Amino acid sequence: MKKIKLTPEASDTLIRMAWHDRTSFDEIRTRTGYTEAQVIQHMRRSLKPASFRIWRKRVTGRITKHRKIFKRRGD
Repeated sequence: MKKIKLTPEASDTLIRMAWHDRTSFDEIRTRTGYTEAQVIQHMRRSLKPASFRIWRKRVTGRITKHRKIFKRRGD
């Protein structure tokens, strides 16, 4: 996996989008070009270990973070 190099401002924006419940990984990819795996990798490197665990627990299985699942549920 390619390592992500971001400016501090871009890193803050990516982290903010990743924490936001209504911003899906698909939308993050559209806006930034980073895949879900790259976002996870960046979050792992940028957050404290406890904060990363809280974030992963929060987004795992959350239908709003995975637009495909969200759309299926909304049909």
